[in-house]
Order: sequence, then structure tokens, then C-alpha cells
Amino acid sequence: MDPSEGCARMLAGLVQASHLSAMEQLPALVQEHAAHAGLYDVLIYLTDLQREVLRLLTGHGTNAGEDADPELAELRIDGTLAGRAFQDVRVLPKQGVGGVDWWWVPLLDGTERLGMLRISAREADERTQQNMRHLASVVALMVVSKRGHSDSYARLVRTRPMNVAAEMQWNLLPPLTFANEEVVIAAALEPAYEIGGDAFEYALAGEKVHLSIFDAMGHDASAGLTSNLALAACRNYRRQGADLIRVSEGIEEVLIEEFGLANRFATAILAELNTRTGMFSWVNRGHHPPVVIRGGRWTTSLQCPPAHPMGLDLGLPVTLCGEQLEPGDRVLLYTDGITEARNSKGQEFGLERFVDFIIRRSADGLPVPETLRRLIRSVLEYHDGLLQDDASVLFVEWHGGGHRKLRL
Repeated sequence: MDPSEGCARMLAGLVQASHLSAMEQLPALVQEHAAHAGLYDVLIYLTDLQREVLRLLTGHGTNAGEDADPELAELRIDGTLAGRAFQDVRVLPKQGVGGVDWWWVPLLDGTERLGMLRISAREADERTQQNMRHLASVVALMVVSKRGHSDSYARLVRTRPMNVAAEMQWNLLPPLTFANEEVVIAAALEPAYEIGGDAFEYALAGEKVHLSIFDAMGHDASAGLTSNLALAACRNYRRQGADLIRVSEGIEEVLIEEFGLANRFATAILAELNTRTGMFSWVNRGHHPPVVIRGGRWTTSLQCPPAHPMGLDLGLPVTLCGEQLEPGDRVLLYTDGITEARNSKGQEFGLERFVDFIIRRSADGLPVPETLRRLIRSVLEYHDGLLQDDASVLFVEWHGGGHRKLRL
């Protein structure tokens, strides 16, 4: 069979089969149809919530690698070839005695890193590698289309039990990564299994990107309800065409209507980035100001008169502020769990350490999502692996109209 015909047959077969299949059927379907393009022994690995391990999707049950070789069931992202390919977002061969044993191929939905494929092939030419990438693209789309209603997926990507507040948050939040030619957006959220009042949001409409980060009072399910309600109200008012000031006022009205003045409030930064002009606009509702990184060396905090946290009804005016970004600028929104995490000596992680970490890892050429993954690892290590507060960061990089190269 002609190689291009085999690839077309593989892709068409998978797309057709995907319409009436569940998550558990994907491994068998991929094995069956990949053979048309000369690809064999395909294994699907998905990353856990904290991006620490890659877990084998077997299709047999609820646990990672059930009925599989224990050495294949779970692979660490740090310290393995598969993990290096995941971190760098590139195809890497596993060299054996007689040549290449198999290939590790990133599994991406757009720029969201879902996991990896392990693929064997009799040929190692460029066409075969291209077929591997095509296969990975279709498998990623299949995973995304099935995961929203799959308990098997949810169990596979969790390495321990999750509390109710975190269950709410993860099902409301957008993907951790997005990129197009104008912007890269990435987020991180910890503690992944016990998150309480932190939440983030981003959305695109034409040339505008909406960005917001919330920090609700408390660290329990009630805090989760507050931030969930704030995020839902934000979407509702924004989708009705309200500006940033009115969105923040609408969120406050909803919180007061639901909770009264019962100390159920949330701080937030609500922002918009015009991807054509680079104008960054925001309102501050009692939150830490955004940080701008420019040229890998110059940073500033974006000052804007803060209004009171949403839900307190203190009557302070809400001010809309603006900053003209330059191509390549990076804006960081964060919650205090990032900067105020303390080590065993009571010393805070601090804003300077936080920003310096981002600058240094970016200088190393790491993809944005990998920079944030390592940032969270660093914060956790600084705090002896156990955070006392939610820690979140939302990152956006504006490429500018003349900049057409993605950073991932």
C-alpha cells in the first residue's frame, strides 16, 4: 500500500470509529487503525493533574496500567526519556541495539499537553515520523472528545483522592494551556486535590482576550462555591457585552444576593488584552497587582487604584486602568499562595523569587507550560511539599502583530 494512502486510511478509520466509541475503547481502536500506516504497538499515556507522571490508558478499568506490566503502567516525567519528550514537546526515539525500538510522540490538543504516544515502526524515515504526528493529533482530539463524560479518564489522571471543592473547580476551569499566533496563555493551580477558593479564567472573542484570576475567602467547599459563583457570573455578564467595571460589579451583586454580607467575598483581577494593539486593560478588586516581564530583565507591577473585594459592598469606586504592552511582553496574574508560601524557617517564597524563576526558565528556552510546571514544583519544594493556601498563576505572553512564531 502506498504510504500516503495508508496514512489516509488510518486517519479516516479513526475518525469514523470515534463517533460511537468510549474512552476505554481508544487503545484497541488506535492499535487497529495505526497498522494501516505501518505504526505498531501503540501505547497511550496521559499525564496526571500535577504533571508529575505519565499513566498508561489500558481500556480495562479504573486504575492506571491495570493488567499491564508495572514498568509500563506509570512513568515519571522527571528523569525518563518519555518525560523529556513531554517537557520539551518533541518527538524522541528510544535507541535499541539494532536501531530505534520505538518513538515517543507528544499528545497535544492545540498546545495543551495531554500525554505521550509510544509507537513502534519498521521504518524511521521522515514520512513515518510525519504519520506518527498525524496519529497523535487525531488521538488527542479523540481523548478530548471523550474525557468530559469519562470517569475512567478522571480516575486515570488522579494519583490520589480529590476533595469536593477541587472537583467543582476542575470541572469549571478552561484548559491549562492555549496558544495562537498572537498570544500564549498558561495556568497552574495547586494544591490540585485540595483546591479551595482559587480560580482562573480566559476566553477569546475576536481580537480580545479576557483574563481573570479569583481568590475567594477561605479554604473549604464554601470558598469553592464562592469562586465558582464568581467565575460563572463573570462569564455571564461578559457574554452579555458588559465592560470590565460592570462585570466586576455584576459579580459582587450575585455574591451578595446569594450569600448576603456574610464574609463570602473574593478578590480578583479582571483584564482584557487587545491582541491587535497590545493594550492591556484591567480592574483590581482587592487583589495583588499584575506583573509585567519585558525583555527578560525589566519587570514592573501594574498599579491601579484597587476597589474592595467583591461581596463586601464597601462602595469604593472601580477604576479601569490600561498599559500598552510591547511585543514579547509577559503578564503574570497570581494569588498570594504563590508568593506567601513559607518554608520551615517561616521565610516567604516572595514576589522577587517568583518573577526571577519565570525569567530564568524562559531564558532556558522552556515552553511556557513547562515553566509553570517547574514553578509549582519549586513552590511545593520550598513549602516542604504541603501548601497551606491555594496557589495559582495565570500567564499571558503577547507576540504582537508582526510576531508569528509560537513559543511552544
